[in-house]
Amino acid sequence: MSKKYDAILMIGYGAPEKIEDIRPFLQNVAKGRPIPPDRLEEVAHHYELFGGKSPLNEYTYRQAIGLQNKLADYGHDLPVDVGMRNWHPFTPDTIKKIYDNGARKVIGMIMAAHQSDASWERYQRDVQEALTELGLEMEFDYSPPLFDHPLFIENSADRVQDCLNQIPNEEYPETMILFTAHSIPVPMAEASPYVQQLETTARLIAEKLNYDNWRLVYQSRSGRPTDPWLEPDVCDVIEEISKDGVKNVIAQPIGFICDHIEVLFDIGVEAQETSDEVGIKLYRAKTVNDDPKFIEAMADVVLKMME
Repeated sequence: MSKKYDAILMIGYGAPEKIEDIRPFLQNVAKGRPIPPDRLEEVAHHYELFGGKSPLNEYTYRQAIGLQNKLADYGHDLPVDVGMRNWHPFTPDTIKKIYDNGARKVIGMIMAAHQSDASWERYQRDVQEALTELGLEMEFDYSPPLFDHPLFIENSADRVQDCLNQIPNEEYPETMILFTAHSIPVPMAEASPYVQQLETTARLIAEKLNYDNWRLVYQSRSGRPTDPWLEPDVCDVIEEISKDGVKNVIAQPIGFICDHIEVLFDIGVEAQETSDEVGIKLYRAKTVNDDPKFIEAMADVVLKMME
């Protein structure tokens, strides 16, 4: 007998839409976290470089529409709504909306492919706190992470292959793929499967491409300088491998399932500047965004939950 769900709630990070949104958004991000004020101001300038608008919200909405349409193709009329942790539409507001629309049993889809407290449990706590504060009786089942889903791997490999196609075959021995992910505090990483899942994603993509010259690196560190966070940093590695004769780098942010400022700035600006300084040509492989294969992966895990 198939399980009956009333709705899907895609739970995302959220992002500002304009210059005026930046600092209120970052205040939400920093709430209850030991992020130095100068680091927040630095990040604010990153957003300002792109007019205050991150593509994250738009891609998340596209993913939601794509998922709803794909499920309809399979005969399931299931509404897909979006709730954000740090910006509008906030998760509690969307939960209240779908409750008012009659939803009682909901699939929660956390918009992160790899699990840590910051990327997974924190979102589940947000949902539970919202239900408690709103006094609502709803049941949430969470879809599994997509870090090793064959279509997520295939889609990611396609994006790297797009970059490899721009590089002459004879330069492949001097070309390295750097799979990047958001750095997190080491204690948080040790308490989660985050690193193991990232390593699995990177390995499966490399195997799909039949390409051995790759490394897993990190970006976007945001904590106190004295606290240990996951390393090595992508820019440090670019400097390091330039001394080993590497001419080309393909950077793919596998820790992100859509483009946003941490992709556009940390890779598109910072890593690009480092590459220029050391004489390496940098290619940024796209994230999966709303590619049909990724939408199909999302639909696949939902359909399996409904069996």
